[in-house]
Amino acid sequence: MTPVTSSARRMLSYLGLWFIAGGMLAGAIVHLELAGWAAALLWAVPMAVCLGSMAASAFYVVRAWGATSRIGWQTPLVFGATSIFAGLLWTALCVAWNALGGNLRALVLLDPQSPESLAAGLLVIAPPGGGVLLALWLVGTVAYLISLLVHDIAMAGGQLRVAREREALSQLQARDAQLQVLRAQINPHFLFNSLNSISALTSQDAAAARAMTLELAAFFRLTLALADADRVALTEEIALCAHFLAVEKIRFGARLQTRLDVSEAAGVVSIPPMLLQPCVENAVKHGIRHLSEGGCVALRAWVQGPWLYVLITNPTDPDLPPEIGTGTGLVNIVQRLSTLYGERARLSWTQHADHFSLEIVLPIDPPSDLTPKPTLP
Repeated sequence: MTPVTSSARRMLSYLGLWFIAGGMLAGAIVHLELAGWAAALLWAVPMAVCLGSMAASAFYVVRAWGATSRIGWQTPLVFGATSIFAGLLWTALCVAWNALGGNLRALVLLDPQSPESLAAGLLVIAPPGGGVLLALWLVGTVAYLISLLVHDIAMAGGQLRVAREREALSQLQARDAQLQVLRAQINPHFLFNSLNSISALTSQDAAAARAMTLELAAFFRLTLALADADRVALTEEIALCAHFLAVEKIRFGARLQTRLDVSEAAGVVSIPPMLLQPCVENAVKHGIRHLSEGGCVALRAWVQGPWLYVLITNPTDPDLPPEIGTGTGLVNIVQRLSTLYGERARLSWTQHADHFSLEIVLPIDPPSDLTPKPTLP
């Protein structure tokens, strides 16, 4: 089924256009004084519809030829050859229809004042001259060539649209896979550490064990809820971080202090789920855990122009050698941001003398093509 015949409405519209083209062709015939209006319409309209039917068949040529297996010079050769053949075929049909009109004299409404025209056929050219045949061939050839090009462009556009949809689907699947990897990476060791702490606290401080159990349950309940969403409000992600830090505070006691400073405008911004929690976990794991006196994990979020800025800082031990790790957590986040935002998002981190800072810059919908330049307010 061609695009023209895919629906009755489209087919009727297509035939209507060719009826109009037939009327225009009849007008040209009358203008050239080759026949009267009745004879010109009787010849031109059926021939125009015939040409329209032939032009619609160009879809099959384009589909059979395909856009993926072409070599540069083959396309103009195939399109040109088929157009020339179609033009010749249509010209032959025009001559045959003209001759048929001359034989069916009783059915042809010709000018009765010109008896000679009755034997000359519908176009009153017996036989049609070379100039008329050339003109008919050019009309048929050009019309079929235009149809080939239109179908080719339409088919290429359809293939491009399908390719983009597949790319979007693959990016969505990649994002989901990355999220699952991230969850699988975060949850086990955090869960094991928390369960070990709960086990130890059970005999020492039953109230603290119960509090950690409740916070741990709230953390994983919210994790499951956020993981099913494409975007979550920053306040929801902050709530997840707060549950995580509450569990860690029970483990580390007074050694861990926290400060969450989120502006009202930043709180309603939508971000990918589980984006900040692994960053906060890194601050505890690689910073506070190695400091006997502990320290403060600070998270600040604010809006500046069309960008959301998130800054996470934690103290570090300057005498401690660099910890060897896989770095999978931050790399995973960078890949997720690249998949979701392209070059419009950025994650960067800096190791200072006595503290570590991590900054995330995200575009606020609607997306902007500006290059983010993080500046602290």
